[in-house]
Amino acid sequence: MGQQEKVATSLAGTVSEEISASLTAVDAELARRYPGDPGTRQPVHTVYVPGDVFAPGTLRSWGDQALAALDEHAPDAASFAAVLGIPEELAGPVHDRVRAKLSREPVEDLRIDFEDGYGPRPDAEEDEAAARAARLVSEAYANGTAAPYMGIRMKCMEAGVRDRGIRTTDVFLTGLMAAGGLPEGLVLTLPKVTYPEQVTAFVQLLEAFEKAHGLDAGRIGFEIQIETSQSILAADGTAAVARMIDAAQGRATGLHYGTFDYSACVGVSAAYQASDHPAADHAKAVMQVAAAGTGVRVSDGSTNVLPVGPTAQVHEAWRLHYGLTRRALARAYYQGWDMHPGHLPTRYAAVYTFYREGLEPAAARLAAYVAKAGGDVMDEPATAKALSGYLLRGIDCGALDTAEVARLTGLTRADLDAFASPRRGDLTVTAP
Repeated sequence: MGQQEKVATSLAGTVSEEISASLTAVDAELARRYPGDPGTRQPVHTVYVPGDVFAPGTLRSWGDQALAALDEHAPDAASFAAVLGIPEELAGPVHDRVRAKLSREPVEDLRIDFEDGYGPRPDAEEDEAAARAARLVSEAYANGTAAPYMGIRMKCMEAGVRDRGIRTTDVFLTGLMAAGGLPEGLVLTLPKVTYPEQVTAFVQLLEAFEKAHGLDAGRIGFEIQIETSQSILAADGTAAVARMIDAAQGRATGLHYGTFDYSACVGVSAAYQASDHPAADHAKAVMQVAAAGTGVRVSDGSTNVLPVGPTAQVHEAWRLHYGLTRRALARAYYQGWDMHPGHLPTRYAAVYTFYREGLEPAAARLAAYVAKAGGDVMDEPATAKALSGYLLRGIDCGALDTAEVARLTGLTRADLDAFASPRRGDLTVTAP
C-alpha cells in the first residue's frame, strides 16, 4: 500500500442537496418519459389478414403454404442457402430451424385488418366481422392455436371513418370481454395518424372502455402507424411522432412504418416505393430517435413483391425480401410486416442467419465483459446491454437456444435480462 491520500473538499454538503432538489422534477420526467425497453418479447414480424378472410385455420394455413413453397422452390438446405446466399456452415441449422418454426409457430404477430385490407363495407357487415374476429381470437387463445400476439387494425381517427373505427374497436373489445376477457397478447394498431390529438382521442376511447368494464387504467395499449409526412415533421417544424408518443400517455407499444402510404405521401413514384428508399430511411430514423428509451418499439414496413409464380420469379422475390429484412436488422428495426405466406421462409431465414452468424462473437464479448477479460474490443455497460438484447431476441424468435447461449456465455436467462434492462445497484451474475 502506498501513502494514503488526504481527501479534501471545498463545498458544503448543502450544495449537493440543493442541486438534487433542483433536479427533482427532471428526475421524475426522465423516469416517466424514458423508462427503457419493457423487456418483453418483440415479434419479428406482423402479418396482416383482412377481417373477412381471417378464419380459425388461418395461422396454420400460412405455415402450410410457406412449407409448401419451400418444398416446391427450395426443397433442401443447400438449395435454399444458394438462393439467399446463406453461408454454407449455417445452411443446415438455418433451414432446419425455419422449417421447425413454420411447423410450430408460423406467425408471431397477427393483425386482423379492418382498414385498407378490408375497405369500406356496410355497417352491419363490419359489425359482424368485428364480432366474429373477437370470437375467433378468444377461441384461439383458449385452445392454444393463437399467435403470441393478436389484435386488429381499425380504421383511423380521420373524420370520414372515425365513427366506424370507434365502433369496430368497441365491438371487438366487447366481444373479447364477453368471451372471457382481454388476452395478454392483445395488440391494437391505430393507422394513418397525422396529429397527436388523434392519439389523444384514441386514448380517450380506451379509457372509456376500461371504465365501462372495470379494467385497470392503462390496461389496453396500442401501436401507432406512421403513414404520413406530417407525422414525422409537423407544420411547426417539430417531430410530431415524438409528441404522439407523449400523447399516448404510456399506452404506445410500437411505431409501425407504412411503406406505401408514406412513400405516396411524399411523392415517390410507385416503381420506387420500397422500405430502402431514402425517404423511408429518413422517416424511420426519426421514429427510431423519437422512440429511443421510451419503451416504444419501431417496426419496418413491408414489400409488395410477392413470391409467387415460376421458381425463378419466386427466388427473385425471396432474395429481395431476405435482403430488405437483413438490411432492417442491421439498422435495429427488429420487426417488419409480412403480407403473404411466401414471405415467411425468408423472414425467418434472414432473422435466423442474423442471430446465428453473430452468436459466438456476441457470446464471447459478453463473457469477456463479465469476466473482465478484455480482448480486442473494449466494451462498456451499454455494449453489454446491446449484446444481451441481441442474444435474448435470438432466443425469443427461435434462432438460438437458451442452453447454447448459457454454454457460450456462462449466463442464465435471468442474467441476460438483467444486463439488457439494468436497474440501479449491483448486478449479481449466477451460474447457468
